[in-house]
Amino acid sequence: MASHSFLWSFGKKVFTFGLIGLTVSDRYASILPVRGASMAPTFNPRADSFVGSLSDDYVLVEKFCLGNYKFSHGDVIVFRSPHNHKEKHVKRIIGSPGDWIGTHSSYDVVKVLDGHCRVEGDNPSSSMESRTYGPIPLGLVQGRITHIVWPPQRLGAVKRNIYADRLSSS
Repeated sequence: MASHSFLWSFGKKVFTFGLIGLTVSDRYASILPVRGASMAPTFNPRADSFVGSLSDDYVLVEKFCLGNYKFSHGDVIVFRSPHNHKEKHVKRIIGSPGDWIGTHSSYDVVKVLDGHCRVEGDNPSSSMESRTYGPIPLGLVQGRITHIVWPPQRLGAVKRNIYADRLSSS
């Protein structure tokens, strides 16, 4: 009888901690691995080497910004791919709703639509971004990356880089 009581008590604790962990991860913050070289040197600065491919950066994704879509130029965000909802991408915001953005390839100036943002990787030579699939609906954004939490030697806040040369006055 004692073992049944112990198992029941242990099971309730595991279930409770699981629900709390899921709630925190879904609503407030989570940890996410960043893979690939599209955001180098901000994340995975050695991703082009064999050693770099074994040591992904792990980042803290804050989700308080989702309530009112409080994003700024230079913020690094996590969003669902517009083409494959199972994929998550990490990119930097270069344009907010209503901004006029200069494009690299054609030297055109395009307006960011309401409810959307334009994103780019810090390493454009190995990045799929708004140049590839257009503006990102804000509803696909999963959160803002604020800190690198792993590996320990890279622990720290993520800097907001603002590309003022890409913005045009409206």
